[in-house]
Amino acid sequence: MTPRWHSFLDAQVAERPDAPALADTTGIHWTYGALGAACDALKQRLAEAGVQSGDRVLILSENCASAVAALFACSRLGATAIPVNARLTAAEIDHIADHAGPAAVLLTSEVSPDAAAHATRMGAQQINGAFGVLHLATPYPSAPDDDPDLAVILYTTGTTGAPKGVMLTHGNLVFAGKASVVVRDMRDDDVIYGVLPITHVFGLASIVTAVSCAGAFIRFEPRFSAAKLYEALNKGVTLLSAVPQMHALLMQYTRVQGHETLAGSSLRVVTSGAAPLDPAWKRKAEAFYGVALQNGYGMTETTAGVCVTMNEFGDPDISTGPVLPGVQIDIDENVPGGGDGAGEVLVRGPVVMKGYYRNPEATAAVLGPDGWLRTGDLGRIDTRNHLHIIGRTKELIIHGGFNVYPPEVEAALNDHPQVIQCAVVGRSVGGDEQVLAFVQAAENDWPDVDELRAFAAERLAGYKRPALIIVATSLPAAPTGKVLKHRLVAHFSADLAD
Repeated sequence: MTPRWHSFLDAQVAERPDAPALADTTGIHWTYGALGAACDALKQRLAEAGVQSGDRVLILSENCASAVAALFACSRLGATAIPVNARLTAAEIDHIADHAGPAAVLLTSEVSPDAAAHATRMGAQQINGAFGVLHLATPYPSAPDDDPDLAVILYTTGTTGAPKGVMLTHGNLVFAGKASVVVRDMRDDDVIYGVLPITHVFGLASIVTAVSCAGAFIRFEPRFSAAKLYEALNKGVTLLSAVPQMHALLMQYTRVQGHETLAGSSLRVVTSGAAPLDPAWKRKAEAFYGVALQNGYGMTETTAGVCVTMNEFGDPDISTGPVLPGVQIDIDENVPGGGDGAGEVLVRGPVVMKGYYRNPEATAAVLGPDGWLRTGDLGRIDTRNHLHIIGRTKELIIHGGFNVYPPEVEAALNDHPQVIQCAVVGRSVGGDEQVLAFVQAAENDWPDVDELRAFAAERLAGYKRPALIIVATSLPAAPTGKVLKHRLVAHFSADLAD
């Protein structure tokens, strides 16, 4: 039988109960023994509220110790955890709840004002215990699923249409946790900065699960702040996993403090995910951190990890690395934008989801009977068997009959010193598609649009150059920091109409 997800925690409690496990902004500082006790106390409280094995528990949270206790309490009880970021709107949360039918809702009201507001709206009751302070509601009667393998359901942010509930098994999470420890050489004396939301797969699998496997220590932060990250990196953090926007904002903040590099930190591992790298940005980031910047590829449907780099400092490789041992990838060239070795990335192996919850049609559309998952990402495999992601099948721009891959245009503009990050999308105009670029810049360091056009013209063929460049201090993003490209045109509709 596949080990249960909480078996990592159980091993730490048995072998290293006095080792530090995690700390958060509420003042909690738990050892592994204390974390185990918190999970047991919350497991008991959920059982008293009528939650049974096979039930679903919605966890509305932002990063904190109590949220971790809730996740592992569900696993110990045999219930399925549904972690959801509390910053979602009431309508978004109600849609998920109506679809999933949770027997209980736990809310991290002490650390999250949004969770507290949802608790009031739901009529939830405050509960206290070894697990800290939470609110609990029981909106639906118990209706267990007969699926002992199911550990977590993660509802995607939904780039198109309504969010779908990705079903991840205990086996998925156990494999992902072990793989993350190995590829990042994670040790029990590591200190991890936990700002990636654990309600999303990157934070859940690559931080919470991996750290419990390694027996390391997490310093939780509920919301990203460049100033707080800067302070933490100068106070003992050894491992940082972040998305490019976080790296870019940290570098910009550090420059404002009068420094070009992060000298004096204890960092030994820095990783980037959720967006392709470009050579200039990678060199800039490595010079800033003083350690190699590792890249990777994955998605919610693959429990985060598929490929990951383990490069030395200064290696020009901007791929997502080789496939993890035990995982397979293939390229289907018979898709829009495919050909000459490029095509849709297919994945098979122990990282692939079980399917979409209560949505067999959507499951069948991406997951074949042979186990291959259609990712929707365009990629190619180089001579070293490293995977390069070149875009999304649905984000491919066809301008003047030519294929334009947004990451290539983004890389060109990201090389400009005043650009924090850039997002590129297409817009249909007169039977063709325009290339639109949305650039994030600091308010006190605003780039000239004509200069950006000239900068892009030096680096891109004519058909790849943006027809319009919009500069702003922020771009619409998910709680992970990942830019929500499907919202860009509507968000900047007034600017595009000018």
